[in-house]
Amino acid sequence: MLVTTKHTVKNKGEQQLELTRYFPYKLSILERVVGQSIAQLYLGRFNLNRQEWRVIAALGTQKSMSAKELTAYTNLEKMQVSRAISRLRKDEMLHQQEDSQDRRYSQLSLTEKGKATYRKIVPLALAREEFILSGLTEKEQAQLFTLMEKVHDKADELQQWG
Repeated sequence: MLVTTKHTVKNKGEQQLELTRYFPYKLSILERVVGQSIAQLYLGRFNLNRQEWRVIAALGTQKSMSAKELTAYTNLEKMQVSRAISRLRKDEMLHQQEDSQDRRYSQLSLTEKGKATYRKIVPLALAREEFILSGLTEKEQAQLFTLMEKVHDKADELQQWG
């Protein structure tokens, strides 16, 4: 059932890993290259780091979220979200309002400045995504996303095992 990726070589009966053909390694390299090609936008032109951009992107579509919701939605660590919120509030891109039902929580939303930044970055980010994926047909793109979901599900299953 397992399809060999030819990332192992035999050396005197001992199995060895060929790093450049090892799926997790190749995936991390791909993530870095793709991430950096998009990060050039928000780092250089808008002086935002990856975490700040993810918070803006999340609030650009979700309108209002708590810090806890942002952490889950953006797949960032709590401290990363907290730092991003602090910086974005300081730069007047985020508005924080105390939750009327539970004072321990607050709702975050983009200010007009934050919305304007979001509207400027989105078309540029989407154009870069389109360029990156332009080497694939529409069918291949659909297959890629399907395959990514399958790999994600199996990795998640493995994490559950511990």
